[in-house]
Amino acid sequence: MGFLKNGEWHDEWDHNDEDSGEFERDESAFRNWITPDGSTGPTGEGGFKAEPGRYRLYISLACPWAHRANAARHLKGLTDAIDLVVVHWLMKEGGWSFREGECVTPDPLMNADHLHQVYTAAKPDYSGHVTVPVLWDKEQGTIVNNESADILRMLGSAFDDCGANDLDLYPEQHREEIDALNERVYEDVNNGVYKAGFAQSQDAYDAAVKPLFAMLDELEERMQGREWLVGDTLTEADVRLWTTLIRFDPVYNTHFKCNVRRIRDYPALASLTRRIHDLPGIAETVNFDHIRHHYYESHEHINPNGIVPRGPDPLLPA
Repeated sequence: MGFLKNGEWHDEWDHNDEDSGEFERDESAFRNWITPDGSTGPTGEGGFKAEPGRYRLYISLACPWAHRANAARHLKGLTDAIDLVVVHWLMKEGGWSFREGECVTPDPLMNADHLHQVYTAAKPDYSGHVTVPVLWDKEQGTIVNNESADILRMLGSAFDDCGANDLDLYPEQHREEIDALNERVYEDVNNGVYKAGFAQSQDAYDAAVKPLFAMLDELEERMQGREWLVGDTLTEADVRLWTTLIRFDPVYNTHFKCNVRRIRDYPALASLTRRIHDLPGIAETVNFDHIRHHYYESHEHINPNGIVPRGPDPLLPA
């Protein structure tokens, strides 16, 4: 994984604090919002009106952050309204690429070789990491947003008057509870697995893995006797947790040393994982070939021989 500096690509790893060895994640750089009328959203600038066919979503099928956005696209019935472009699972020299591979989509913007060229098409002097998802505006020729939490939320409501279904992933009466849970799940679970897996010291690893499993224990208790994390319907809180849960046993448990317990050892969380997977349109957003090959082949500093395990299947009961 590399980064852009003043529009120039650098193949270097720079995600860990030099002193503590702790993994550090960047803030997303593009934070504009699509809104029903094009008005300014919670952050960024306005001018991005919800219109079918206007926007393009760049994702990796391997990445849990990009998976959130694609899941929302399917759940809200926006697969025809928002184009999808899929990068290759292998992320090495040049970062995310459009090299040939199963389910990979050639870049329709400029026939780019790498995703970093899409970033510099939006901002020629861009400095920072090149991540997915990326929401592109074909009309203005720029990136709207590259923050997965923003994209999940905006797709949940912005297109409701122009083709999306009426599923409410962020119901008003539960917003405070959803926000509070999202913050804790992000810190200890979604990002927690990365903090454990990319730790470069024993202390950094221990500081990540302990709260990770404490939070999973708490979530398992929370799910007793219920189907969803908040209220009695699916919300964005479920989607945000689920993209980590479905990767946990085949990747994070072994590759990232998050092996105190497996998700299949948590009956309620395992049931939630299968329940969301079985929702209409969601199974087609899951590609375990991309997931396994991305993690085990891309991270040479963790798995230098690039050997890809064949299992387990996270959807099977314990």
